[in-house]
Amino acid sequence: MKTNQTILITGATDGIGKLAAVQLAKEKFSVLIHGRNQTKVDNVVTEIKNATGNNNIEGFTADLSSMAEVRKLADDVLQKHKSLDVLINNAGAGTADKQTGKDGTELRFAVNYLAPFLLSHLLLPALKNAAPSRIVNVSSAGQRAIDFDNIMLEQNFDGARAYGQSKLALIMFTIDLAEKIKKDNITVNSLHPGTYLDTNMVRKSGITPWGKPETGADAEIFLATSEKLDAVTGKYFDVKKESKANSQAYDEKARKKLWQLSLKLTGLMEKVS
Repeated sequence: MKTNQTILITGATDGIGKLAAVQLAKEKFSVLIHGRNQTKVDNVVTEIKNATGNNNIEGFTADLSSMAEVRKLADDVLQKHKSLDVLINNAGAGTADKQTGKDGTELRFAVNYLAPFLLSHLLLPALKNAAPSRIVNVSSAGQRAIDFDNIMLEQNFDGARAYGQSKLALIMFTIDLAEKIKKDNITVNSLHPGTYLDTNMVRKSGITPWGKPETGADAEIFLATSEKLDAVTGKYFDVKKESKANSQAYDEKARKKLWQLSLKLTGLMEKVS
């Protein structure tokens, strides 16, 4: 495994993202943490530095429901880091009530899917510079087939369905992106970090937690750093075990339809084939 690796984790100011950041900092990786609130980001950066003795911790702020802020996040990272070894798209929005993001897009679809789609593309130059490098997409076992006629669930909104659609979309993106950038020596895999882990997102959704968040953080780190996965790409993992996603993930026509829609919604249409 390469030394002096730089890893960016979105949604790393609490939950499994923060736990993963702390563990990676202990192992002397350079860790870039992202959060939505500047004060919280600053506090967590200081906390991780103090807890681990690792000063190579940086914070970045963006609201991932805004594609303009995702673009700024990518610019901020690229200005400071010409190479990036791992991107962990960890940030997520849960199954709570109907909400729209800053762009007016359904919140879960924006944060859980469109933001990783855009951020991954924008950070490809840095990932290519660090190759072999990795993208890890944090999905869920709670997947729902995408209804392309009601993708934002404007009719009959259901929070669990919105969440499930966004998480399946992320897996579909993982499969396609993995194939497109395989030649660049960048792997892309997705995972379910564990069921109803004890995190703020789960509790805010009104669900009684089942599992320890440390198992989710451990799974993220496994996908991000394990030498066992050096040549593995385009796969979906249930925690640390390769698994099968919802059948729609393997429907090429559905994936192509989703990709074209995603290019349009993120404004990447002209730049990415």
